[in-house]
Amino acid sequence: MSATSSHLFIGLMSGTSLDGVDGVLAGFPADESDGPIRTIATAHCPFPSDLRAELMALQAPSDNEIHREAVAANALVRQYSECIAQLLSQSGAARNDIRAIGAHGQTIRHRPEFGYTRQINNPALLAELCGINVIADFRSRDIAAGGQGAPLVPAFHDAIFGSPHETRVVVNIGGIGNISVLAPGKEAIGFDTGPGNVLMDAWIARHQGKAYDAAGAWAAGGQVIPELLSDLLDEPFLTLPPPKSTGRDLFHPAWLSSKLAAFTHAAPVDIQATLAAFTAMSLAKSIADYAAGAKAVYVCGGGAYNTHLMGKLQQALISCGHGAVVQSTDALGVPPDHVEALAFAWLARRYLQGQPGNLSSVTGAKGARILGALYPA
Repeated sequence: MSATSSHLFIGLMSGTSLDGVDGVLAGFPADESDGPIRTIATAHCPFPSDLRAELMALQAPSDNEIHREAVAANALVRQYSECIAQLLSQSGAARNDIRAIGAHGQTIRHRPEFGYTRQINNPALLAELCGINVIADFRSRDIAAGGQGAPLVPAFHDAIFGSPHETRVVVNIGGIGNISVLAPGKEAIGFDTGPGNVLMDAWIARHQGKAYDAAGAWAAGGQVIPELLSDLLDEPFLTLPPPKSTGRDLFHPAWLSSKLAAFTHAAPVDIQATLAAFTAMSLAKSIADYAAGAKAVYVCGGGAYNTHLMGKLQQALISCGHGAVVQSTDALGVPPDHVEALAFAWLARRYLQGQPGNLSSVTGAKGARILGALYPA
């Protein structure tokens, strides 16, 4: 499929891990079918340290938030603009070749129980900088319809990864973990399972000054503390029925500190090992409960590159009596770090098609809704 025979969209995603912006330039068929999708170019723009620190600080109540959020949004959009420039340079595509940009924004609060979610963004500025239509604010309409506003990716997972012959599970391990259960002939279900990398990232940052535990090497050197793992798994969110979603509003350093109060003499490396086991077990229990018939689990997001975590997930599934094989979405033709950005390109396309982007079976919304708002070039 050539660029001239396809509709080109850009998807931009900056997730809970706060590592930077992932961008994808994707070509969709010119007809109304939903696939195949061609990935034409990809880019990753790491956050400058000062922007990352400010985005992290804005996750919690602080002084002068309105002003600081607006300034941070402008800085974030300039990162988005740089990512777009890289995509255009790599592909040779012109700005007027691109139908729209799907820009998620950076979540700083997610409180559907109070009827809102907050993603830092300035899509008007992005449209001005790039000269391309921008579609943003994908979550708020679902929440207005009584939904969780998250996760939104299961609809996309179903469109590109679903099989008419077998049940598949797609696991996204970003800052937060979530699953999509794709069963033939059934509407997809999906929900947030608990922490993905967020607690492990916070712990290694505190003790080693690193943004993340590369390949899970530090965790692999520790021993799981069974009593601590049990305490972590006692979190009530984990046993709530779907629809459900979560974020740093629940799983943050203060939450972890409360769990560690009885383990002050534990070695930091053993706590990291336990946090990896916690992520793996919370995912595995969810898969065992809601996807008993799945033969394979396909992992995307940054966690797919954590070989220790992938191994712990396989072990946790076995301990839950589940026989699914764990592999990355590479096995389905999409690299793990491209999936979420592709999802927002897909959601932008759905908006322009006048098609819904949510699944009420996932979010609990009153029905299907067209998601997003358009900021014309």
